[in-house]
Amino acid sequence: MKLLFTNFHAGDGGGHTTYLIALARGLCGRHEVHVAAPPGSRLNREARRLPGVHVLDQPFPNGLGKLPARRRARHQLAAYLADHRFELVHVNGSADHRLVMAAARGLPRRPPIVLTKHNSKPMTGIGHAWRARAGTDGVIAVCDYVRRQVMASPYARCRVATVFNGVDIDRFAPRPADPALRQAWLAPDGAPGAPVPLLIGSNAGTSRYKGWMDLVEALGSLAPEWRDRLRVVLAGALPDEADRARIQALGLASHVHFAGLLDDVRPLVAALDAGFVLSWDVETISFACREMMAMEKPVLVSDYAGLPENVDEGRDGWVVPARNRQAIAAALRRLVEQRDSLPAMGFAARAHAEAAFGLDRFIDGTEAFYREVRLASLPGAAPA
Repeated sequence: MKLLFTNFHAGDGGGHTTYLIALARGLCGRHEVHVAAPPGSRLNREARRLPGVHVLDQPFPNGLGKLPARRRARHQLAAYLADHRFELVHVNGSADHRLVMAAARGLPRRPPIVLTKHNSKPMTGIGHAWRARAGTDGVIAVCDYVRRQVMASPYARCRVATVFNGVDIDRFAPRPADPALRQAWLAPDGAPGAPVPLLIGSNAGTSRYKGWMDLVEALGSLAPEWRDRLRVVLAGALPDEADRARIQALGLASHVHFAGLLDDVRPLVAALDAGFVLSWDVETISFACREMMAMEKPVLVSDYAGLPENVDEGRDGWVVPARNRQAIAAALRRLVEQRDSLPAMGFAARAHAEAAFGLDRFIDGTEAFYREVRLASLPGAAPA
């Protein structure tokens, strides 16, 4: 097939970029893969490094104040669609979805369009109803929670498949911790003779909705003898001044470490005793959670959206109510009490990842859905 992937993010793109790069890398040996992404975006840069993948510098301007820019972007994308006659276009957000629909209007025949829903936002309103009816042939849900959202939306009229996000379990394989890094993040040392603190952390970033401040507040609520047996490390942008001031006020400045934006999160994850992803908005299934589990780390997750679908409670992770700091504090105490069982839980997390999180399942499932949607779009095909 001749495939076009689109994504509107002009910057890092987070999970969208991780998702599309994995698909492009996995499918470019089987199909002709094109990527349309804003110039300077991480997706654009990383796609250009993939042999055989074609990249279009394509902006996706959004909003009434950008009508001239939208017009130019539509003309460029329309010409690209006409020149290449794609057999399927895979869109990943409202902005690129709208532009693809507008650019395809003048074509003799619109290519089938597949949408992946990457977030937990409601799919309501006239815009979604219009796109579902006029410009969507298939929808990929990245977890069961998202599938339920899709089936309760106007997109239920489309073909729908659940294809769980996959991670590179070979790249995110267990590895020894760097002793110097681990020691730096375990600082300061406890009292003489005290147990070495547990190091818990996350590679999910420091956006507020990721719930990391809920964990910090929960840590601050613990009695000193429990609090001092834990250290926290986070990968991501340095939080704002208000959050850093709150950490200071809680007396946790020496307990919480920020590793910054990392090109490679594996050394951080390797140093952990356990991970956490405590999101309360936007999140669906979390690449970060699956990466940590693949690296043999049990993970504490909130009960938000698809996060609980990652773990077997008590076997390779734990689930707590989102934003419930009392429950998070209790979970932190359990981690300390059960520290001897954490390695076995990590082995179970890796086994779970090997069985369910691999890229082959993700790529093959996506490819199979493309074929289903494409066949259904041919003249004379039976409706969904």
